[in-house]
Amino acid sequence: MKILNIFKENPQRFITGAVLIAVVAIVALIDNFFLTWLFLGITFMFAFYEAMKLFAIDKNSPFFYAFFIWIVAYFYPNPDDLIFIVLIIFAGWEAYKQAKDIETIFPFLYVGGAYLFVLALYKDFGMEALIWLVLIVAGADTGAYIIGKSFGKTPFSPTSPNKTLEGVLGGVSVATILGTFYGVEFVNPFLSFFISLVCAVGAVFG
Repeated sequence: MKILNIFKENPQRFITGAVLIAVVAIVALIDNFFLTWLFLGITFMFAFYEAMKLFAIDKNSPFFYAFFIWIVAYFYPNPDDLIFIVLIIFAGWEAYKQAKDIETIFPFLYVGGAYLFVLALYKDFGMEALIWLVLIVAGADTGAYIIGKSFGKTPFSPTSPNKTLEGVLGGVSVATILGTFYGVEFVNPFLSFFISLVCAVGAVFG
């Protein structure tokens, strides 16, 4: 009954989630590098824009740099290496200008690093590994939301006022269980559990 009330309170969230699941399923079934890169790139640019707002960055140049980096990532053999190249270039440029706007690099670290890692994961291990990661992240988000809304009473963190301890623990548990059951198709049960748990914790805190 509580779950039904949660849906009634925020139907848009569930509808958006259902649409995203359908899109992700189509991308996964087609399993084409260009299409996967394009889909990740679109979500990357939205996430990067939100990160710019989060860190109060009002100039447009980082957004265009992020777009350029994602274009390069399509051709670069190891996309996750690009974040280190960006850091080196940024540090050199900041030293040259003697500037102190260090917050500009945060969206690249917070969002760029994650998306470049996901693209590298797909290139190196295929769609199965990407589905594994998506399943864990979706399980963590959905589990934390539903369990937090249903049973959450203990505030989790001042920086995340909408999160509860019960929701966080529930999200980690749901994601770990789902990830472990899926991961045993590729690795041994203990390793599947460990990888799923680490990714689930990262998803909840991320």
